[in-house]
Amino acid sequence: MGPSAGVTRNTLRQQIADALRDEVLAGRLPPGREFTVKQIAEQYGVSATPVREALFDLSAQGLLASDQHRGFQVREFTVADYRAMAEARALVVEGLFRNPAERVAVRPEGLASIRRRAAEAVRAAKGGDLDVLIGYDLRFWRELGQFVLNPYIADFLTRLRVQAWVFAVHRLRRDGMDENVLWFGHEELVEAIARGDREQVHAEMRSYYAHALAWADRLEAREAKGDGEQNAEGGAEGNADGPAGPGSAMPPQSPQSPESPGHCA
Repeated sequence: MGPSAGVTRNTLRQQIADALRDEVLAGRLPPGREFTVKQIAEQYGVSATPVREALFDLSAQGLLASDQHRGFQVREFTVADYRAMAEARALVVEGLFRNPAERVAVRPEGLASIRRRAAEAVRAAKGGDLDVLIGYDLRFWRELGQFVLNPYIADFLTRLRVQAWVFAVHRLRRDGMDENVLWFGHEELVEAIARGDREQVHAEMRSYYAHALAWADRLEAREAKGDGEQNAEGGAEGNADGPAGPGSAMPPQSPQSPESPGHCA
């Protein structure tokens, strides 16, 4: 295989991974949805090799689970998983700011773009536009992560944020969005960073993680109540495979544009 063929395959691999990630983040591929390499390759009209590589990339990012007999499925994150994500991010960020001179380098020229991301994220949140919110929120945190001098930590935080949105998107579409669920502190956080106000940065981040954990508490209580009611009624009726079983519909026909609102690459 020549160099150009390799580049083409890698580009296609990334396009497929981006498209499927967008579908998962938008909630159009629900948790538990199963599919095979062959199905995705036929859907997109491409060979199996870049599809297999793309699916393994998404599995490595924690978005898909793989089984050699059943193929791939969208990973189902629990409330306990979400709580662990929030706690892990809080611990890492707290550690970063203990000695920011060695771990964080704020570049003033990068703040203008982050301010725009913050404003758009808040506008989308207040307007209830979930697809746009997810896109701008991920861009906001990814660009903030560029101030972190350790790229492995920045990648880890981005991965956790994507996983948190995969957990959240279905519940937000089901329950709706309001100030009890969404965090609106993007602009306050970036201004505290711009001023170099470490105490305020810590306060905003503590508020952010407390907000996430409070939502987890409410979800846990709600789901526990729902399980109790279901057990009292003798269990829910319906297909054991659920709506995301093997016979579910496949993803859209073609990858989305990189400019789509939910794109996070």
